[in-house]
Amino acid sequence: MRLFDHDFPGKDTFFLIAGNCVIEDIDTLRRTAETLRDACGELKIPLIFKASFDKANRSSVKSYRGPGMDVGLEMLARIREEYSLPIISDVHAPEQAAPCAEVLDFLQIPAFLSRQTDLLVACGETGKPVNVKKSQIASPSEMGNVVDKVKSTGNDKVMLTDRGTFFGYNNLVADLRNLVVMKTEFGVPVVLDATHSLQRPGGLGNKSGGDSWLAPNLIWAGLAMGADGIFMETHPDPDNAKSDGPNSVPLIKAHAILKTARDVYAAVKEGGC
Repeated sequence: MRLFDHDFPGKDTFFLIAGNCVIEDIDTLRRTAETLRDACGELKIPLIFKASFDKANRSSVKSYRGPGMDVGLEMLARIREEYSLPIISDVHAPEQAAPCAEVLDFLQIPAFLSRQTDLLVACGETGKPVNVKKSQIASPSEMGNVVDKVKSTGNDKVMLTDRGTFFGYNNLVADLRNLVVMKTEFGVPVVLDATHSLQRPGGLGNKSGGDSWLAPNLIWAGLAMGADGIFMETHPDPDNAKSDGPNSVPLIKAHAILKTARDVYAAVKEGGC
């Protein structure tokens, strides 16, 4: 699937970053990738397939983290080849940037690591597009320093993703003003992570809870507020997902949600907003 005119989102392009929270097995990846590819192909929504090879910030030491970098990148490479999809995954340490860039089309920096200068610079130096998730404790204006760190390498392919702001203990709130502020102040594509914004971090004691039933409304609201892209985690069976099931969209509902999302985006653009 052709993503953009080049390798990075341009103006007036609604795109989707979606997939499983964590790599569980190749069959789940394939089922998810095929369903999303077909839906986005029909709806003409550029898709970046996402799955993490390691979830380094799980609530419990007993929680499933993923297959690790080497095995995970190999599995993502298979998805990229089999379904002709660009792929993105989380990078957690500076030394991971170069080997990840050999496989991934986009590098993603998790919110908890968005201030880590060495990591931001290492990802920027690969020349690959870098998606940085805004820290849950950072104001939108603070993300200008983050953009500058990546761009200091000569790489201007940066986008910012809002994934919610801490609202007391074990709760997040999606402040949609952040999208407008970051887009206006820094001139980079902005993405709303509509599923992590509904997460309740550590809310179930040894794992996180979430309110996935609100994800469609948040997706549509984010696009109405000017988001260029949507980040959406989805799973064929969220109740049995190994990570973030409570805030993942059931895969079977993805097409209907995205169809309305496309129409909302088109309406906003038609209205000149």
